[in-house]
Amino acid sequence: MSEFIVVDQFGYLPDAEKIAVLRDPETGFDADASFTPGATIALVSSATGEHVLTAAPAPWRDGATDASSGDRAWWFDFSSVTAPGRYYVLDVENSVRSAEFEIGDAVYREVLKQAVRTFFYQRAGQAKDAAFAGEGWADGASHVGPLQDRNARLYSAPDDASTERDVSGGWYDAGDYNKYTAWTAGYVVTLLRAYAENPSVWTDDYDIPESGNGVPDLLDEVKWGMDWLVRMQNADGSVLSIVGLADASPPSAATGPSRYGSASTTATLATAAAFAYGAKVLKGAAGGALASYADSLLPRAENAWAWADANPAVIFRNNDAESGTSGLGAGQQETDDYGRLSLKVEAACYLFDATGDAAYRDVVDANHEKIHLMEWSFAYPFEVQQQAALLHYSSVPGATAAVADAIRSTYRAAMDGDDNLAAFRAGVDPYLAHLKDYTWGSNAIKSHQGNMFYDLVTHELDASVNADAVRAAARYVHYLHGVNPLGLVYLSNMGAHGAERSVNEFYHTWFQDGSERWDRVGVSTHGPAPGFLTGGPNPSYDKDGCCPDGCGSPENNARCDAEPVSPPLGQPAQKSYKDFNTNWPLNSWAVTENSNGYQVSYIRLLSKLVR
Repeated sequence: MSEFIVVDQFGYLPDAEKIAVLRDPETGFDADASFTPGATIALVSSATGEHVLTAAPAPWRDGATDASSGDRAWWFDFSSVTAPGRYYVLDVENSVRSAEFEIGDAVYREVLKQAVRTFFYQRAGQAKDAAFAGEGWADGASHVGPLQDRNARLYSAPDDASTERDVSGGWYDAGDYNKYTAWTAGYVVTLLRAYAENPSVWTDDYDIPESGNGVPDLLDEVKWGMDWLVRMQNADGSVLSIVGLADASPPSAATGPSRYGSASTTATLATAAAFAYGAKVLKGAAGGALASYADSLLPRAENAWAWADANPAVIFRNNDAESGTSGLGAGQQETDDYGRLSLKVEAACYLFDATGDAAYRDVVDANHEKIHLMEWSFAYPFEVQQQAALLHYSSVPGATAAVADAIRSTYRAAMDGDDNLAAFRAGVDPYLAHLKDYTWGSNAIKSHQGNMFYDLVTHELDASVNADAVRAAARYVHYLHGVNPLGLVYLSNMGAHGAERSVNEFYHTWFQDGSERWDRVGVSTHGPAPGFLTGGPNPSYDKDGCCPDGCGSPENNARCDAEPVSPPLGQPAQKSYKDFNTNWPLNSWAVTENSNGYQVSYIRLLSKLVR
């Protein structure tokens, strides 16, 4: 497998666009490894060795060097080949080849299964029996000991037994074990949307404890997350903001107490949206198997709405010294006035759909123009949650026609913008998946962008652009599957599931640096569990600010130079990545940490291509 020919290592659908990228590094860590493709590139059948298609490589922009990747590139388009089978791309003159891949209808089914299964590994309080987790990642239930999730106490009253309550279940949010309510609610909504947009692809055989119960396993996972949100709701409708959990490797070894944070408007509005959308989607799913559960969610959604409407600015900042919450969780989920407005509009969209109550419609109608899509006539991947909610409202029977039309026409026009369809048509990225800004979590932003394109199709906004929208969306999947400057599948440990070169290690408390069992594929006994999407290239990465000599001790200062960090440091944006999981002060989490937020956006996008 050559580093100079990159493909989707899982493969391509028979009737889809198929483009391999040949690359010549000009700047960045690999600039010394130059490559010029030969005159003939072939698609080769792995079974027979036949050259089923040959062509000259097509130079990207007449041999220009792309600033975002630091590479020159050529494209080899083999879209005309539709016969199912195993293939690779061969540079005939240079005698170097790509990874093998498959062309076929089922090419992404196993990948989707592994991506969804990561939520099983992230379940708090769930025994990871070997029958489901595999021998390599079997573990007992975590956070079920004294003063942990089943009898957690309020963060500010750790000695007050009267504050104890059951906050068990839910998912570890990312590489840390904390459970954030507003974010979890967003994950539930996105998973529900993935189901609702393509229900036929979801099966009941993902090898989790609920498999075989007649309910698609994706919805079983949704229910696991939803059940936790139910436990987090107070009798008055408000919803607690966070549960901070102790950490250890494996998770069951964590013995420290669990602490929960107070209710907030942000958490309550986000949960109202999840309950309302769940009430709608689950009502008719799985042949009615979840209908009674769906019915129970709707009054919870309305109670949450009522509390948030009466308490529009109850703030809870976790892990914040000024708020007295230091050490409660890690990431900050509290938002600002615009964020709460966005959540209120989102909740109103789903509540209107679930109830038909005009009061919720009126909230959307009165506030939709304050959402950036409408205010700026601009669609971008940092507000997919708001954009998706408005598009959903535009398709609900009974929505105000003028408002629905305005949303649809604004989104359609915005998707012609420089960073959307215009960038796709101009081929501005040699790796075919343009992103204007690479930030922390860029792999999630890639997925968001792909979902934005596919929303044109889902919401039937303009049939004349459907073909382009589908091609554009698929290109972001191909990027995450290896069509990138590193030739790396950005999913963990996928060698047994079709990838020749996937993530070997990533920042996660369970699969931590130095673990004999889980640190790194090919070095540790097992490596990390498969299917986790990592954060992705992050040009803002740097060592901790204490480096080189302010980290508290000579031993700590020495950690600053424990291993090279260029890459990710000092690289073109698309090369700002390293396959590592080193802790402080090298802070690999800024590049490789997983997040359920990344995962759900990728799952939603990938599911559009599954047959």
